[in-house]
Amino acid sequence: MIEFIKQPWPWYIAGPLIGLTVPALLILGNKSFGISSSLRHICAACLPANIPFFKYDWKKEAWNLFFVFGILVGGAIAIALLSNPNPIEVNPKLATELAGYGITNYDNLIPQEIMNWPALLTLKGFLLMVVGGFLVGFGTRYAGGCTSGHAIMGLSNLQWPSLISTICFMIGGFIMANLILPHILSL
Repeated sequence: MIEFIKQPWPWYIAGPLIGLTVPALLILGNKSFGISSSLRHICAACLPANIPFFKYDWKKEAWNLFFVFGILVGGAIAIALLSNPNPIEVNPKLATELAGYGITNYDNLIPQEIMNWPALLTLKGFLLMVVGGFLVGFGTRYAGGCTSGHAIMGLSNLQWPSLISTICFMIGGFIMANLILPHILSL
């Protein structure tokens, strides 16, 4: 049984399982799927300041914090019990492209040449980690949710703002991956 779970699951099994979380959450308690709001709930619970953005009844959304905690615990269990001891394989075309930018060392799919503490002090590392992180956080807040919340929950509920957000996420991802990232990596 454990060997079956360790194998990559095809899209026609994993996709519907992810998709079924939407009706399950709606049926079980009229809850919306999304992760990005968890930071707001944590801040509202831990920082009882007089900031209007954090003045709401976060306890009604405490289930979301348990959901995120479950994701962390599930990840830890998966690493402990389901880790593949073989080296991670990167598509040869991607490896060739990344080698052109000087990225050859992948430790658990994390390119060590650009994702480490010393790299943070370089222009390339600063742009990728700090500026990129800020833009992701800003975009998530500006769009009123993250890609999973909009693309999975919002689209399934036929919400027009989620369709617009998902289209913008896809366009932004395409522009970043194909037009901007190659210039940053070549710095």
